[in-house]
Amino acid sequence: MTVPGSIWSSALLLCAVSLLSAPGNVVRANPAFVLSQAKAGDQNNGREIAARFAPVFYQALGDKPRSDYITNFDFDGDWRGDNNWEHTDDKSFPLLAYIYYSVSETQTHFFIHYAVFHPRDYKGGERKGLILSEIIREGTKRGADHDPTGLMAEAGVAHENDMEGVLIVVAKKGKNADRVVFVEAFRHDDFAPYVTGESAPKGFGLFKSDGQHVLLYVEPKGHGIDAYSGDEKQTAKKEFLIYKFAAKAEDPDKQTEGEVGYELLPIQTTLWPRAKIRTEDKGSTYATSHDYAELSLSVVQANGRVAVKKIKVGKIGQTFTGETGGLNMARPPWAWFDKRRRSDPLGVWFFDPARIIKRDFQLDESFSTTYTHLPFWATN
Repeated sequence: MTVPGSIWSSALLLCAVSLLSAPGNVVRANPAFVLSQAKAGDQNNGREIAARFAPVFYQALGDKPRSDYITNFDFDGDWRGDNNWEHTDDKSFPLLAYIYYSVSETQTHFFIHYAVFHPRDYKGGERKGLILSEIIREGTKRGADHDPTGLMAEAGVAHENDMEGVLIVVAKKGKNADRVVFVEAFRHDDFAPYVTGESAPKGFGLFKSDGQHVLLYVEPKGHGIDAYSGDEKQTAKKEFLIYKFAAKAEDPDKQTEGEVGYELLPIQTTLWPRAKIRTEDKGSTYATSHDYAELSLSVVQANGRVAVKKIKVGKIGQTFTGETGGLNMARPPWAWFDKRRRSDPLGVWFFDPARIIKRDFQLDESFSTTYTHLPFWATN
């Protein structure tokens, strides 16, 4: 069932990718073309929205730069999760620049999830981090009965596969129409909220933008994501690759200016279908699953009335298969959680972003949590 929604504004402009010469230098982008008018929920228009507000990622590089390249899960031509660590060093597999995305819409805002994949998380160093991860893994096995919270299992230092991300919230109407108004970044089981302006309330950070493109910092080795500030803590003694949407996936190994163009990949047709057909066979994409049971969303019906719709999600993959370092540590966006809010249902940040943003940013009733069409995961 597809719930008819609002019409994408014909006034939306897809901004051309701007050139950023160095961390901290911001250049305004110029409009490239006008979005065509179409029914909300159309996948092509979701891509156009994701492209228009596609963030700029300042990827800091560690001592193994190839391990810090942003790419797609199947960069090596397969969907196996247990050979990505090994294949990262194989230059016959170019680590082309891709970012995963999905878009949903309420009566007042667009919600754009961007997921960033790296084949390795090597915090602690590739060698030392692996050794420590193996020690922690063994300790987890032996102490599992004494760790009912599961936090010990999340403490792996280095591990195969890594996925972090960000939620961009765009106002559809009012004085901030067609502007990014809220950002919530995901970094190591922690959601960090950001607002725009001169100052931020206690508990919030500030984000900067180049036009409509939020500037984000991706740490080396562990790849946690924060708003890019350009301060000494983020930039001192670091080299960067600057990833910007270019509608094509460029190879970082072939770039000489430190700037890499990325392409967008829909979660709907890549990560999600494989989560629904997860197996436990060796070489699978997902290693473990979670039963998400039934979820409820407030939606606008065909007659214009608001109703609560129950959607059965059921049992789907929740961790990528990874056998090097920490076992099966990386998760797709619907399995991310905030360690400070362990009581939240798993995946609510992805499945119902409007409700979470309203709560986290303490917004009033003018911020709608009623979706104008069902998100992709509820329709296939």
